Amino acid sequence: MFNKKMGKKVVVALLTLSMVATMCGCGKNNKKNNNATKEVTTEETTDTDNTKEETSTEETSTASDKKTKISIYRACFNIAAPDTEEVKKVQDAINDYIGDKINVEVELHDISSAEYRDKANLALVGGEIDLLWTASWQETIGCDDVVKQNAVYDITDMLPNYDIYTALPDWVWGSAAYSGKNYFVPVYKESAEGYDIAFRKDLVDKYGWDISSVKSIKDIEPMLADCKAEGLKYPYLTQRTAMFYRYYLDKFDFFSQDSFMAVDKEKNEVVNILETPEYKEFCTLMGDWADKGYLHEDDLTKTTNDTTTQSKDWGVTWWTDVPNNAEANVRWKQDAEMVKVTDNWLQSNGTLGSCYCISSKCSEAEADACLKFLSLLYTDQTVANLYTFGIEGVDYNMEDGAVAKVDGAGYNHSMWESTTVTVLPIEKGEPENKVQMYADFNNGAKDSVADGFRFDFSAVETQYLACQQVFQEFGYVLENGGYAAADVEAGIKGYQDALDAAGFQDVLATAQQQYTDWLAVK
Repeated sequence: MFNKKMGKKVVVALLTLSMVATMCGCGKNNKKNNNATKEVTTEETTDTDNTKEETSTEETSTASDKKTKISIYRACFNIAAPDTEEVKKVQDAINDYIGDKINVEVELHDISSAEYRDKANLALVGGEIDLLWTASWQETIGCDDVVKQNAVYDITDMLPNYDIYTALPDWVWGSAAYSGKNYFVPVYKESAEGYDIAFRKDLVDKYGWDISSVKSIKDIEPMLADCKAEGLKYPYLTQRTAMFYRYYLDKFDFFSQDSFMAVDKEKNEVVNILETPEYKEFCTLMGDWADKGYLHEDDLTKTTNDTTTQSKDWGVTWWTDVPNNAEANVRWKQDAEMVKVTDNWLQSNGTLGSCYCISSKCSEAEADACLKFLSLLYTDQTVANLYTFGIEGVDYNMEDGAVAKVDGAGYNHSMWESTTVTVLPIEKGEPENKVQMYADFNNGAKDSVADGFRFDFSAVETQYLACQQVFQEFGYVLENGGYAAADVEAGIKGYQDALDAAGFQDVLATAQQQYTDWLAVK
């Protein structure tokens, strides 16, 4: 169980790590060469855009005798330590296939998800990345972060000239835009957001759990008692994630994905989350579970990883609801049963739950090469298979038209972080109507009152970033059971005081005014 001494060490460690990562992500953009590598703004003139197109044509033609090389960075979620030799073989196989098609050469960088944030941030600042995988939920290198840092290329005018533009539904580009500008190419998967609680099926069968009785997070406590009695290290595995904004999605729209402010859907206004009874309720529950030994300090200190769910050390965890929740069985290498605890919602960040962006330090030729590669990745099944599953016969086999991954293979990615669901074959055990399931899933989601609203924190950037640091020191700890139940109220007060000292009231007022203005013209 947690104690105050350990908790203080955790706070210092988390705060230090977060500060280092944030500083790495805020460097100035240095240019890779003289052409079309200016920082992206939303005020470019028509003349500038025309010049940009001419430069692109000239650069592409001069590069026609020599392949344009692009460096791609992506997180690896299915393997704790990527096999660099196997990644190189996949890279070479892709290049052999695409070389005479688009005159582009790729350099793949697979990085473990635990290290991705820091390593990719440093590489982006250092100009080592051309094409970056990111997501709205990523810390310090997420979509909002790279846009505010002018670290991404404005591809708005370029998109219609590439096959990638028609490979995705029209609504995707509008949903993914920032103030009418496109910086990201979304992975077409589930675009709605909702959450489930997941139970190891062997434990459900062993203990006869009636999981149909679970309607919210608090209902799983009897199961956690069994898990503790079973001797499991992680009765409830948070996957080193602050879960308040996920479990309370029906009540709030967390437009900035921060747990300290959100739109109250019933009131239709931006509120201070710390003042809500729901936040105290959740943090108290987590503190109580930590006291009872249902949570483990490894989640609090972020020493669990994305392969922990592949072990037998946990009993209950969470899962992002998707059209085919059986995907968890493949990713976790064991069967799980799911219970839905929120509705699915269309929200501003849902479309960008997995996406690509081009570094603003790229030349026009490099940006062109990135979009050409993405066009193939989203339309050519050979490229999509190599990039997602690896080399057939080594990393996977085809069995009756479905992908069967080789256990222990050195290359292993999933559709959701690779390419559109429409181009890949199904994996073994997946339903044949998978593509239709995704369409039905997206079309059946509820529309949040704040869908389409994006918070522009540039006027209060210093205060906002300081508040995010405070969240690491207090909010993350509160939401992972770092405060005993009896200390939660005092912990929330300390959290609020620290936020206010960091300028939270300015941030809150700015968000409230922007939301009011957005509602007026919606």
